[in-house]
Amino acid sequence: MSIETLKSALPDYARDLKLNLSSLAGEETLTAQQLWGSFVASAIASRNPLVIEAIETEAKAHLSAEALTAARAAAAIMAMNNIYYRFVHLSSNQEYHTMPARLRMNVIGKPGVDKVDFELWSLAVSAINGCGMCIDAHEHELRKGGLKSEAIQAAIRIAAVVHAVAVTLEGDAVAQQITNAQEAA
Repeated sequence: MSIETLKSALPDYARDLKLNLSSLAGEETLTAQQLWGSFVASAIASRNPLVIEAIETEAKAHLSAEALTAARAAAAIMAMNNIYYRFVHLSSNQEYHTMPARLRMNVIGKPGVDKVDFELWSLAVSAINGCGMCIDAHEHELRKGGLKSEAIQAAIRIAAVVHAVAVTLEGDAVAQQITNAQEAA
């Protein structure tokens, strides 16, 4: 499994996604760790086993074991935080804004990699999961940490393309099942 395998699994109508995967795999505004951690965290957030397997296989050549674990941790903690903080943000009851979350989030304080990298991966996952409150918080930390807009945008572009690849593969699989069922009937 690799990015090339993933690209070959995409249908012809998703040619733009294939091209975007190729260009993003060579993105130069991010360090290799930032780049491949963004790919891994985004793949996990996109929840497609084929995408996760292909991207993690490719990422292992570019990430230390600690960085791979941290990217997975970013996806895990944001899966929880994005739901909680999206609720807080969307609820019309302002009382929730003053209540402590009372959720363990120790990995954010000690992610095992550079804090800026972990924040970047958390931002990518938050974009996929649609949590505006988390997007603002992570983007603020990244700017404070010195990351430029171009690098932040690159991670979000990775998140967008990886998610689109996952959605396309799932949709294509369902379409194929429908076609097979209709032909069998």
